[in-house]
Amino acid sequence: MRQPDQEDFRAFVTARMDRWRRTAFLLCQDWHGADDLVSIMLGKLYRSWHRVASADNPDAYAQRMLTRTWLDECRRPWTREQPQDVLPDRGWDPPDGFTERERLGRLLATLGEGQRAVLVLRFYLDHSVEQTAELLGIAPGTVKSQSARALQALRDLAASGTGDQR
Repeated sequence: MRQPDQEDFRAFVTARMDRWRRTAFLLCQDWHGADDLVSIMLGKLYRSWHRVASADNPDAYAQRMLTRTWLDECRRPWTREQPQDVLPDRGWDPPDGFTERERLGRLLATLGEGQRAVLVLRFYLDHSVEQTAELLGIAPGTVKSQSARALQALRDLAASGTGDQR
């Protein structure tokens, strides 16, 4: 028979897995990397499940773990490898809306990790300035300034057409 903690953990993870995976993709811009990131985060979450389960806001605790795990992974030496832009076969037509999502992904990839994390938390996950600051462990003023700088950088890139290239 399973322990109640394991059942609670399983239910918690099952209900949130898709959202964590999409969030991880927005942060790292790669589905395989997103899966790895969520996997690493789940190991950490399981090891500290007793603290997460007793936290005031377990969702925020887990989101902070995911974001910090991504930031930790960005510091690893193997993340400096650069994937190639040109794939051997591009003989397909993208589905409707794909090119805009792809363009947004390319624009987000031009930002630094901190600015990208702020934008994803603020505008994709709809966290407040204070929640974002708490998740990232920075001051609310830093969240505001990073948001403003990141959005201006995206506007400048979009206006220059940099995000339009494949």
